Amino acid sequence: MRAYIASRLVQTALVVFLSLTAVFGMVRLSGDPVLLFMPMDIQAKDVNEFRERLGFNDPLAVQYARFIAGAAHGDFGESLRYRSDAMTLVLERLPATLLLGSTALVLTLVIAVPLGVLSAVRRDSLLDHVGTLATVLGQATPGFWLGLMMIYLFSVQLRWLPTGGRGSLAHLVMPSIVLAAFFAARIARLTRSAVLDVLGEEYVLTARAKGLGEGRVIGKHTLRNAAIPIVTLAGLEAGQLLGGAVITETIFAWPGLGRLTVQALLNRDFPVVLAAVFLISVLYTLINLTVDLLYGWLDPRVRLQ
Repeated sequence: MRAYIASRLVQTALVVFLSLTAVFGMVRLSGDPVLLFMPMDIQAKDVNEFRERLGFNDPLAVQYARFIAGAAHGDFGESLRYRSDAMTLVLERLPATLLLGSTALVLTLVIAVPLGVLSAVRRDSLLDHVGTLATVLGQATPGFWLGLMMIYLFSVQLRWLPTGGRGSLAHLVMPSIVLAAFFAARIARLTRSAVLDVLGEEYVLTARAKGLGEGRVIGKHTLRNAAIPIVTLAGLEAGQLLGGAVITETIFAWPGLGRLTVQALLNRDFPVVLAAVFLISVLYTLINLTVDLLYGWLDPRVRLQ
């Protein structure tokens, strides 16, 4: 197990390195950030002086080597827009994203897994048809449209919830629901399929033949054996919730990491973009590592291998 964890950590470092390299190249192709911050009537010598001070006149290989050396120590430079440390800005926004993502993930699992199990156990019943319809609607509804409709209904018309921002628990309700809607639909459909596959296995039929209660059959013999694909998808969704909540954070003015990254991309604030990608890559790969370790707990065959 130690060798496996060590190999996965090496893979994690490689993934982070490749991610940073790819983003470094892409942001350099997006245009000259110096021109974005200089006034239109500035003279060419002032532009060159500013570019020289930021190190953009150096060859690309030199800029890349300097960037990798700094990234190894957690130093991504100074934000071109905010004039402060890029990683500090990213870490300041991380708690808001973690709060929103974890709340949405809990909502997703609490709603999706029971719905998928009930739909599978009561196959072709009214509950199954309603659950299937709900999952289809959840996947087909655009997140930005759902967010705008919720703001219009609950904030503008009913005045129950604030339109956006972060502060109280009320500010968390709508963005977490919007963020969880799509992912809950996916996990519910996968849970239904996985449970249906397991229900036909011989060990489930044997457990029922022994007279075990339906709750124990489903909880101990069915759900645990169907959990590996569910855990896999949940791990992928958790990574997307942390790094992909851009639209939701923008609609609800949630001061999270996704919104900061979009603003940095629009402003060509390279240090902030690279710091955000580094942090998201690390979190995403650590989540995948946790999922792989859960496989061994759920299935002894994986642990033995």
